[in-house]
Amino acid sequence: MKIYVVKQGDDVDSIARSQGIPVGTLVFDNQIAPPYRLAVGQALYIDDGTFAEDRTPLYVFGYAYPFITSENLNNTLPFLTGLYVFSYGFTQEGELVPPESPPEWMIQRTLEFGVRPILTLTPLGPDGHFNNNLVTTAVHNMEVQQRLIWNLGLEMAEKGYGGLDIDFEYIMAEDRLAYVEFVRRTTEVMNQFGYQVSVALAPKTSATQTGLLYEGVDYGLLGAAANRVLLMTYEWGYTYGPPMAVAPINMVRRVVEYALTEIPREKISLGIPNYGYDWPLPYERGTTVAQTVSNLEAVRLAIDHGAEIQFDEVAMSPYFHYWQYGVEHEVWFEDVRSYKAKFDLIKEYGLTGAGYWQLMQFFRSNWLLLDDMFEIERI
Repeated sequence: MKIYVVKQGDDVDSIARSQGIPVGTLVFDNQIAPPYRLAVGQALYIDDGTFAEDRTPLYVFGYAYPFITSENLNNTLPFLTGLYVFSYGFTQEGELVPPESPPEWMIQRTLEFGVRPILTLTPLGPDGHFNNNLVTTAVHNMEVQQRLIWNLGLEMAEKGYGGLDIDFEYIMAEDRLAYVEFVRRTTEVMNQFGYQVSVALAPKTSATQTGLLYEGVDYGLLGAAANRVLLMTYEWGYTYGPPMAVAPINMVRRVVEYALTEIPREKISLGIPNYGYDWPLPYERGTTVAQTVSNLEAVRLAIDHGAEIQFDEVAMSPYFHYWQYGVEHEVWFEDVRSYKAKFDLIKEYGLTGAGYWQLMQFFRSNWLLLDDMFEIERI
């Protein structure tokens, strides 16, 4: 496995010759579409036919909505241990609210590939935003909680799910311990029927970190209550924030180092983004809104506008600027270099899982690199 960074004057033929691989392999692995244009600074995955010597087992999963395309799902499933179906909600009475698009087809396809489908539970309200009042009801009202757990068990058995993921965000500080008990109780029940339970954790760097996203999340207690945890190590750069890397490795490292003081490493999965953002400049807090872009779309933007892709060695993330209609833009995204930095971090700290938000766009070079460096666990 190698990574090649495009230089001025390169084309797919010259790169393939210099790396000793067929041009068709280079084009396929990196999803380079006709007429095979490249951006200066673009990072390419080069398959040299070798695997890492320390290719350790890894539990690999990602979140996907049921409206994912069949082609994308088929391309992604060979690289997964679990597919997390996003998402089920619930009412104040503890009744399940299924995804807007029926998930049965993707559950069946997932099972056909020997991958475990996982039901993801979120407290999303009718407006599509996380509703902490739903959380409060679910964790404090025992009648609602019992009904919710019962309904989860029925749905999982009926649809063929193989586990449960609890993704509650913006938990109020006063609900912290009750939320832990909800996770512990749910895990205890699910484990009796052979289901594993994971819980998604906001990216904390200390026990005393303030803010609505963090104060209701107790790493130590939730790590003990669930079978696995996902560190949501992304969204430093986000829709309404200033331009920056989505998952800067220096910040990701801080979250991992704190998590390891509270949770056994064998329970921890590292969260990995599968997207980037495009910000119009100048950034104005409360006004500027970034647009989500796929990693491939980001490269196409650089090509279309003649921008040279840069690489931030601190964040270990690619970025570039371009102008359109008199407006300057700043784009941060992921490439094989930024993914390798995250995979190296997983190896360095002995973590056992990687979880992607989200799988709606297929980025082949990521999966090929992952497969080079790890032995993907299968059910």
